[in-house]
Amino acid sequence: MPAQPLFIGGTSSNAGKSWMATAICAWLRRRGVAVAPFKAQNMSNHSFPCRGGGEIGRAQVAQAEACGLEPEPAMNPILLKPGATGCHVVLNGHPWKTLPARGYYEAAAELRGHVRAAYEDLARRFDVIVIEGAGSVSELNLREVDLVNLGLVTALDAPWLLVADIERGGVFASILGTVGLLNPHERALFRGFAINKFRGDLSLFDDGVRLLETRTASPCFGVFPFAAEIALDAEDSLSIPATHGEPPPGARIAIVRFPCLSNATDFRLLTWADWISAPPPDDYDFVILPGTRSTIPDLSWLRASGLADWIASQHRRGATVIGICGGFQMMGRAIHDPSAIESEVRHAHGLNLLPADTVMHHDKTTCVRTATTAAGTSFAAYEIHIGTTTLDGAPPPFARFADGRDDGACVPGAIGTYLHGALEHPDVCAELFRIAPPAAADRSAQYDRLADWFERHARNLPHLGLGIAAP
Repeated sequence: MPAQPLFIGGTSSNAGKSWMATAICAWLRRRGVAVAPFKAQNMSNHSFPCRGGGEIGRAQVAQAEACGLEPEPAMNPILLKPGATGCHVVLNGHPWKTLPARGYYEAAAELRGHVRAAYEDLARRFDVIVIEGAGSVSELNLREVDLVNLGLVTALDAPWLLVADIERGGVFASILGTVGLLNPHERALFRGFAINKFRGDLSLFDDGVRLLETRTASPCFGVFPFAAEIALDAEDSLSIPATHGEPPPGARIAIVRFPCLSNATDFRLLTWADWISAPPPDDYDFVILPGTRSTIPDLSWLRASGLADWIASQHRRGATVIGICGGFQMMGRAIHDPSAIESEVRHAHGLNLLPADTVMHHDKTTCVRTATTAAGTSFAAYEIHIGTTTLDGAPPPFARFADGRDDGACVPGAIGTYLHGALEHPDVCAELFRIAPPAAADRSAQYDRLADWFERHARNLPHLGLGIAAP
């Protein structure tokens, strides 16, 4: 028997769809349901390699973990990674094409078949599929090419609920406006709405719930409070948290916020670090160049913004520059892109902080790693990059893999590595920054808290039609 789908749509971007979908996944798993996540199309430069091969969006990785599953490409068949010259389309976990927006929409019919095949693959293996939408479900101009929102809902005859963010205001207009724009098929599958990110006394919105239930003729599935104590991976760079806390002595850190920044989750432990987009007036002990979807274009931006000269001056005065993935490539002498994979620029001079040269090529490295630093710290990490970097003079590596191969390079004042996730380990941070940040909260404990949060505040769940009784 095929799985029962449940679609989670939003009134807008950042309304809490990923959060709600992850919470429902964790709650269903707790109740013994074989559940899997699905997002047909995700736009994010935050991705993660699956152990079985390929990469998917970070939010679906979290949802898979909440389900107790190993992430796999079927959970996110289309991943769009925006860059300087269009979107790099990752299809079923692997590079497909780089397309402009219009070109992507022209490919919608072809891509729709891949979406349906991925969904049906999961539906044969699980009891419930929790489907996350993208952005707002009310983008009427995209209805004909929709792969991820209500076009998918009607294709699957999937019951669905709408999530609205009350924190940003306009919750009545966003819910009533969205419901008012539904066509008859979409309206017939609509089961109700949920209010997310409420701060304060939840009972203060009781009248609001009654008004919305009356106007929509649909039930409210709960008013859910803002939960600062629960930490989930950010889906994209829009969710980079604000800096908080004083920098520890000797560990003042600046992180460059590239236009095509990728995998900002690398820095979840560095809560005191300053994210910068222009040369700041202050000096730092460490400057970090993160990963990027478009290395040469972001290197050009680094120079145009004045940050390249600022980084050089910080390096001269004694700061250590750390580059991860694309940031590592920038720290070398040159980057070559003979096939114009990233942009029309075929060659760029690097920052000349490491004795390295990088050549871009079509083959993409996506793999999970276990590595050990020179000081003996073992850690898990992952690689997602194009390009091969060659080092001159055999500088000490950043880390070594179990098979004896080396990663990255370390010279006085400069460290480069391809390993995303290295700085998510407190012991690695302690080795680099001479201070141990607090460890990130245990992921399984976070999913338990999220299931508790959902169970405590959910209501009217029989209306979802999953055959599961209310908490």
